[in-house]
Amino acid sequence: MSTEAAMKQDNASPETALEGKTASEGKPAPQAKPAQVVWNDKGMVSHFANVVNIQSTKDQIDLLFGTNQTWNLSQENDVTIDLSSRIMLTPLVAKRLSQSLIKLLQEHEARHGALTE
Repeated sequence: MSTEAAMKQDNASPETALEGKTASEGKPAPQAKPAQVVWNDKGMVSHFANVVNIQSTKDQIDLLFGTNQTWNLSQENDVTIDLSSRIMLTPLVAKRLSQSLIKLLQEHEARHGALTE
C-alpha cells in the first residue's frame, strides 16, 4: 500500500492524529494557564527625585535621577544635584516606558487638570 493510500485509510496524518493530545498518553492535552506576573518588592528601595537627566548610546538609554540641593540660587553660583539612581534600559524598553508615561499623564491631566511648567 502506498503512503498516500495509507494516509487516506487512516484519514489523518500522524501530526493531526495527536492534535490536542499528549504524544505519550494519547489523552487530551491540559489547557495551559496564562502566566501571571508576580511583583516581588522585598529588595525594592524608594527614592525621591525632582531632577532627571537622560543620556544614551546606540544600545542603552540611561535615566539619572537626583535631588536639587540648591535652595537659594541668588546666593550660589552652582546648582548641586545629588544623584541617587541610574536606570539603564534597552531602547525598546525605553520606548515602552515613554508610551506608558504619555498615557498615564493624559489620564492624570483628565482627572486633575493640565500640568504646567
